[in-house]
Amino acid sequence: MRPSCNKSVHLLLAAALMTSAVAGHAAKPAATGDAFDDPNAIRVLLAPNLETTLSSQMNGTITDLRATLGKQVAKNAVLAQMNCAEVQARANVARAELNMAKQNLTAKQSLRDLKAAGDIEVALSATEVDKAQGALALANAQLGYCRVIAPFSGRIAKVYVKPYQTLSAGTPMVDLVGDGALKVRLNVPSALLVKLKQGARLDITIHETGKTYPAHVSAVNARVDAVAQTVELEAELDGEHPELVAGMSGVARFPAAQ
Repeated sequence: MRPSCNKSVHLLLAAALMTSAVAGHAAKPAATGDAFDDPNAIRVLLAPNLETTLSSQMNGTITDLRATLGKQVAKNAVLAQMNCAEVQARANVARAELNMAKQNLTAKQSLRDLKAAGDIEVALSATEVDKAQGALALANAQLGYCRVIAPFSGRIAKVYVKPYQTLSAGTPMVDLVGDGALKVRLNVPSALLVKLKQGARLDITIHETGKTYPAHVSAVNARVDAVAQTVELEAELDGEHPELVAGMSGVARFPAAQ
């Protein structure tokens, strides 16, 4: 064989060996410790301990809307004010009727002392006072509907209405999420129910932060899903983690010792 041919053969063999090495390296799976790739991991969701949708308790128009998306609010803070001129007028009428009924009762009691009125007349006047007090209490309760109050401290998660919008009773206005500790919700195979009691330890890895947090089981559902063969659990995170927000998701793992 001529020297030029030998050289070509050597070059072809070297290229083939290099290609084989690269292919072999590419086929080798990369070692990963990604928690989310573990087939034994259980999906979890972070949820607030307190959350609610506040709705309008009356028919009326919003005159002042103080709720904005993401706003931090304190307990008993006013989130919205409704136009309550009509309700206030009814309360004023009820108050006046109560005063009149009280004056009439006082007069009847004085007449009875003078033997000019009987016990039945006094009793009827007392009933009118009770009736007027009930009407005033009802009007004051309706006045309370004029303001939408935060039942607990938290953050505004959604605003459904706009300033000066006219609403009917029962219309959703805002979603309020409590700013307390978050709950961890997960469904685990019912076969693990024997091992998983309240206080059982688990590790929670959150997608959004990439961090792992220790937690413990705080509640176990009393019923197993017969179709999926799973049981719902709730867990509490150990310690405070300001970076975590309701709605984040991740995976949970239970230590092998359990």
